[in-house]
Amino acid sequence: MMRKGLAVSPGVAIGTAYCIQEVFVAADRHVVPKDDVAAELARYRAACEATARDLESLQEKVTAQVGRQTGAIFAVHRAILRDPAFTQRVPHWITTEQLSAAAALKRLLGEYQALFEQAQDEHLRERINDVRDVVIRLSAYVSEALRPESHALPGPLIVIADELLPSQAVTLGQIEVAGIVTERGSQTSHAAIIARSRGIPAVSGVAHILHQVTTGDLVIVDGRHGHVFIHPDEGTLAAYRKLEREYQLLRRQWVAARELPSTTADGTPLELLANVNNAQEANLAQDQGAGGVGLYRTEYLYLTHPALPDEEEQYREYCRVIEASPRHLVTLRTLDIGGDKTVPYLGHQHPEANPFLGWRSIRLSFEHPELFATQLRAVLRAAHHARQLGGELRVLFPMITTVEELRKVRRMLYRAGQQLAERGVEYLPVSCGMMLEVPAAAATLDLLLPLVDFVCVGSNDLVQYLMAADRDNPKVSHLYQPLAPAVLRVLQQSIQICRQAKKPITVCGEMAGQPRAFLVLLGLGLRSFSMSPAFLPSIKQLAQHVTVNQCRAWADHALTLRSARGVRRFLTQCLEELAPELNLLETD
Repeated sequence: MMRKGLAVSPGVAIGTAYCIQEVFVAADRHVVPKDDVAAELARYRAACEATARDLESLQEKVTAQVGRQTGAIFAVHRAILRDPAFTQRVPHWITTEQLSAAAALKRLLGEYQALFEQAQDEHLRERINDVRDVVIRLSAYVSEALRPESHALPGPLIVIADELLPSQAVTLGQIEVAGIVTERGSQTSHAAIIARSRGIPAVSGVAHILHQVTTGDLVIVDGRHGHVFIHPDEGTLAAYRKLEREYQLLRRQWVAARELPSTTADGTPLELLANVNNAQEANLAQDQGAGGVGLYRTEYLYLTHPALPDEEEQYREYCRVIEASPRHLVTLRTLDIGGDKTVPYLGHQHPEANPFLGWRSIRLSFEHPELFATQLRAVLRAAHHARQLGGELRVLFPMITTVEELRKVRRMLYRAGQQLAERGVEYLPVSCGMMLEVPAAAATLDLLLPLVDFVCVGSNDLVQYLMAADRDNPKVSHLYQPLAPAVLRVLQQSIQICRQAKKPITVCGEMAGQPRAFLVLLGLGLRSFSMSPAFLPSIKQLAQHVTVNQCRAWADHALTLRSARGVRRFLTQCLEELAPELNLLETD
């Protein structure tokens, strides 16, 4: 059987399916043997104790950093967890019906949903979100997803999931993952970004794949064309084994290129940096020959942390990333929560109609000034640590839209430094940058530049805002095109304005590591690129094949074309002339 999805990370992988059940997928079919009932009860009770500890810690930290009203959410969750009507049903079903804890939790949530849906009061109906949050926390402790027994499966694994969540992604390093397939997601989803950062072939948007694949099945992932083969026939398997060997050979050749200098064929120096989420990926950036970390996404610490990280926890984590990073050079982006990345302890238990246009990123930080101040103090302390190592930490503010926002963040950063000085804590002032991802900021970039030291273009969000196309909506994916004429024109203008003002500009979105986009960005005048670590060697190799004048001519021609398809076709031809094997890094 062949299924078609969205190609999000190039390459070919063949392996054994390993299905990550998203909270409750197929959990109602799980019945435990009679001899295992006692162990299942013990597992559930341990989950209750761990969840109770999490909620208590969350309530304390959120109350201190965000406010008593938001912290009260977790007082409600703790009350739900203590309610006998809630907690006694699961042990009863485990004992009398031999249900697994996960299956019992699914049944419990279903009963509550049916009950709340009958309520006339809107506020009461919304309480199901609180119940669901508690059940999800419990299920995370009893879930079988990404357990160590995955090592018992033969060969490399193909992870199959509804959507790869950040908390699950962190554990991927513990198992041998050859490929990823998800039911939901896009080229800029968590799964796609994580897959590309590690060079793992991936396909997203394959509807109902979890109902067609079971753990142990043989699966092929074609991350260039978006194809997934389940139980392939001998002919298909033989053809893809050959492609897999060829791809792996090219990967080894590209890795050898990591020692190359970051220059073009005519000697123009480039800054090739890495995007990372944690210290492990910073180490990977070091191994792949990065010149530093151009984007450290700090939100993943919040997304994967069992409770709200305090100043000391953030400081220690930032120091670990700095220590692991090439030359100890790190550009740290402050909390960029919202849109597709939400946490309940920041008020995201109620979904917004338009989350990407709503309460997110710097707007959320302004709403919770003490939360923001906590992060800024940790950043300033980590900057001092970077200096001691001979490196540098810079700070980057996301989703900046107006001059007023920049003035406000600079005042808050200054105040954070004063607070540290009052405590007698060592810190260091930092260079300040802004993410360029809102069209309004691009249109007024000349007004914003005097207030920043550098600019980073977040092409993932910039493209979706310019094209009015939700990057996670498959129905409008044909409009989400980084090489669209509108995007190229805005990038050309932004690069020119920054160069005239002598302010450094970097593209740190996913297009920075795509060979076709690299050619046109270089031609538009960009000299600093930050990308997934796995793409660094191949981009270094590509740079060795081109001159600035070549790319300038290609960019000039690309700007005359009238469609994204035309630009892609033209740049594909250019890439074929230079290094045809690098087309394997592009997705259809």
